[in-house]
Amino acid sequence: MASQPQHCAMIAEDGRRWTFAELDLARIDAARALIASGIKAGDRVSIWAQNNAEWVIAGLAIHSIGAALVPINTRMKGAEAGYILDKSQAKLLLCTGDFLGQHYPSLLGEHRPASLTDIIVMCSAREGDTDWASFIQRGAAISSDEVAQRSAALSADSVMDIMFTSGTTGKPKGVITHHGQNLKVVAEWCDRMALSPRDNYLIANPFFHAFGYKVGWLGGLLCGCTILPHAIFDAAGIIARIAEHQVSVLPGPPTIFISLLDDPALSGGDFSSLRATITGAAAVAPSLIERVRKDLGFDIVLTGYGLTETCGIVSLCDPGDSAETIVSTCGKPVPETEVRIVDSDNQPVAQGETGEIVVRGYNVMQGYLDNPAATAEAIDPDGWFHTGDVGLLDASGYIRITDRLKDMYICGGFNCYPAEIENIMAGHPAISQVAVVGVPDARMGEVGKAFVVAKPGQRIDEAELIIWCRDNMANYKAPRSIEQIEALPMNASGKVMKFELRTGS
Repeated sequence: MASQPQHCAMIAEDGRRWTFAELDLARIDAARALIASGIKAGDRVSIWAQNNAEWVIAGLAIHSIGAALVPINTRMKGAEAGYILDKSQAKLLLCTGDFLGQHYPSLLGEHRPASLTDIIVMCSAREGDTDWASFIQRGAAISSDEVAQRSAALSADSVMDIMFTSGTTGKPKGVITHHGQNLKVVAEWCDRMALSPRDNYLIANPFFHAFGYKVGWLGGLLCGCTILPHAIFDAAGIIARIAEHQVSVLPGPPTIFISLLDDPALSGGDFSSLRATITGAAAVAPSLIERVRKDLGFDIVLTGYGLTETCGIVSLCDPGDSAETIVSTCGKPVPETEVRIVDSDNQPVAQGETGEIVVRGYNVMQGYLDNPAATAEAIDPDGWFHTGDVGLLDASGYIRITDRLKDMYICGGFNCYPAEIENIMAGHPAISQVAVVGVPDARMGEVGKAFVVAKPGQRIDEAELIIWCRDNMANYKAPRSIEQIEALPMNASGKVMKFELRTGS
């Protein structure tokens, strides 16, 4: 994992530390325990837990023996987790015990599928749970040579993980990806971020998402960084760890930086060590990028674009790109991949015209688990993956995303793309966050409704904001109604769950 075995690989929130040599031994011990538990190459092992050291050790162990890792969102309830465990036919679940006011084995309860033969509680175990120490002890009779043999049998085409889509628009689908394609994508991301053993990388992005897992702890370890898993996003806690451990790398969705910048502890924080960040997953306001640079002191601030179906990455900006490019685009497609913009007939459109973004290359998934129909719908006969995102390619070949196909609404015969409207509204001095959805209208078919979160100490007047919108965008784009809310409903990946906003409208 690193050319410096005594270099610090990981620091847990409770202060525990592992060198790369120690982490490798922990990986081998966990792999021995998995083999002793009957896990064979090709089996599926699921992790349902918050960011912690054991998650990393377990993930490495699962990879090492040729099993497929199946992460589960910690915000999911028992029925949702049970659905993923059943669909993936996972044999073993590694989960948290007490977390977020729930005992996760109990939360799964009656939703436990027959395929699941074992549950291991990695942390915060209750009496009666099989805890992490007991699990590790299982492997005592398994030799390290057997782990090494399993690892040697792996190839670039071995299944690395099955990650389920966020399910914001329907039942989650299992995305199958291989070791080779993931490692190649991760290496590209690490290169853009200039990661090195000198970096201390704090990872608040959840490990069940590619942002926290693939370009998170996996990328950090591959580059020899010291990684710092962080379980729950709390601005004050992150500010304290930045100062204590001289954190240099801190990626995240815009919501993370908005929370950090708005926290009272910011004024007393030491951010001198911060060097690089990348953000995405939602519209990024120019003012936010400016504040991230000025108030948090990052030298490298990038944006990127990716999906679960593309190993987490489609495009990235370069560190040398202008601020305007970083704010207004998602960068260029990563090398050895292609991006095209197509119309509703799957025909390429002219440069600068808007259409659906399609992707082809080594980063595209192998398919959806046990769902050939959905796979065929997503990947056309020529190998292009249809993202469902709307955007364009500019004259420099950079991607500009305008919206999701499913989010577009038609107002009086005009196509309205909420992301475009949100980007304009993000420039209003009183708005911290905004999400726009289309709602039924007897005369216009659909009209826009904006849900806004005010900046601290700011007041938003609905009538005044509607007038401001009409002054700053085409009349058909301007929302017809405004609702001020305390916070936008987000999934753990930082994406706004617009279906909840539509349901409540």
